[in-house]
Amino acid sequence: MGRPRTNDETVKERLVECATELLATRPQESVAVRAVATAAGASTAAVYSLFGGKDGLIGAVRDRAVTGLFQALSAVPTSEDALADLYALAAAYRRWGREHRHLYAVLFGGVQSFKPSGAVGTSDPVRPLVAAIDRAVAESVLDGEVTSIAVSLWVTLHGLVTLELAGALDAPTAEAAFRSTIQATLRGWTTPTVFRRLRRDEPAP
Repeated sequence: MGRPRTNDETVKERLVECATELLATRPQESVAVRAVATAAGASTAAVYSLFGGKDGLIGAVRDRAVTGLFQALSAVPTSEDALADLYALAAAYRRWGREHRHLYAVLFGGVQSFKPSGAVGTSDPVRPLVAAIDRAVAESVLDGEVTSIAVSLWVTLHGLVTLELAGALDAPTAEAAFRSTIQATLRGWTTPTVFRRLRRDEPAP
């Protein structure tokens, strides 16, 4: 019988999945190549053959997280309402974090450096948010410097998602906090005209 293949796509997928779970639930220094290989039912040789070692495997996990979040946000359709679109992007960000909590933990947990820039032409997951904010500023819906607005929204969003994934907020509280906090953050950057319109459209208490 021949030796089992160590570069099979199925093996590669299992290694990435197991590495993701271990990196999200254990201290990084305790996640050794052998531990990942054992969890995946593979050999340590497969890790080196497919990824070049532990750093390459971690990089593959990070790349999967970056790509997944970028695709989730990029799939959000646009409408004629710039504020509604921004809220929809925030909701998609939260949904991806809840559905891929291990990838989210790896991406933002300091396992490997990740500095979102929102640069055009990249798969930076913050890019769709920046593009939507840029549009809202151009349409005089939001008033401020695009990067400052993006940082404000992302910090708020990340804080909410992190607390929810950590179990600090139960489901009803998390839902209400997300809705009110994101809306308040966006409203804080609206132009005076839009702000007055939003206040006028609010239902009476």
